[in-house]
Amino acid sequence: MTERRGLYPPIEPYHSGRLEVGGGHSLYWERSGNPDGLPAVFLHGGPGAGSSPAHRRQFDPKRWNVLLFDQRGCGRSTPHASLEANTTWDLVADIERLRELAGVEKWLVFGGSWGSTLALAYAQKHPERVTGLVLRGIFTFGQSELDWLYRYGASELYPDKWEEFLAPIPQAERDDLVAAYHRRLTGDDASKRLEAAKAWSKWEAEVVTLLPSPNVVGEHTSDAFAVAIARIENHYMVNRGWLEEGQLLRGAEKLRDIPGVIVQGRHDCCTPPAAAWALHKAWPEARLEIVPDGGHLFSEPGILDGLVRATDEFAERLR
Repeated sequence: MTERRGLYPPIEPYHSGRLEVGGGHSLYWERSGNPDGLPAVFLHGGPGAGSSPAHRRQFDPKRWNVLLFDQRGCGRSTPHASLEANTTWDLVADIERLRELAGVEKWLVFGGSWGSTLALAYAQKHPERVTGLVLRGIFTFGQSELDWLYRYGASELYPDKWEEFLAPIPQAERDDLVAAYHRRLTGDDASKRLEAAKAWSKWEAEVVTLLPSPNVVGEHTSDAFAVAIARIENHYMVNRGWLEEGQLLRGAEKLRDIPGVIVQGRHDCCTPPAAAWALHKAWPEARLEIVPDGGHLFSEPGILDGLVRATDEFAERLR
């Protein structure tokens, strides 16, 4: 059996800064790897999670010049947890601004979970700017995907954790949990906002981990992280990602000339494989790798192996 690939060694950015993008938002960005290497942009999940040092390490630092940034309202971008001027299409425009800032004509786009949604939206809006797509944990904002997480589906696999998620919401409001949480996450009561944020974020932390992971749950329930990811994520869920039903699958026709690799965990309980399969059928030119022992997180051995092999493959292909 071939040994699975892991992260490249730790690396620090060679350049970083901030970009004012309007609407009061200031984005943190950084570039790492080889300044003369192949250009790539990394799109983190959430929405609202932010980038991390480990994300840089999915790319060979000798061959790639990678731009990472924290999307509006999260990580080191400001204002923290802001919902104003924060939509899918604002973020797509931000990626173009960052491409121009980086001075590159085209780049590889890498995104996981919500990052896969954003990558698809960007590539369908600007296909001429994309040399390839590496996607993980596909989420297309279909109603069935929303229902799986917030109505019925994941609740059957995590019934104990689902009860914790229901706890802040009175019985009379449980017919629409996303709306009920939205009222609390945007309300005037600071204590209820924090309670709702931690419950929302903890539910996500439970379903993204194939095996129990105290570190993931701990990060998700820290105050600043929980508030950003819960408020921004819920904001996107309430607004259905500013996407029509099936839009990203229909738009896959625009990706036909873009090479792609989709890495999907067979046991992903956050973004189940059905969406990845539907995308693959709409975009058969992309290679779909279903990891038999994989869940949702990029750091799981099988998922990470697929992602690092994909970036190495593109480094050879685009050289």
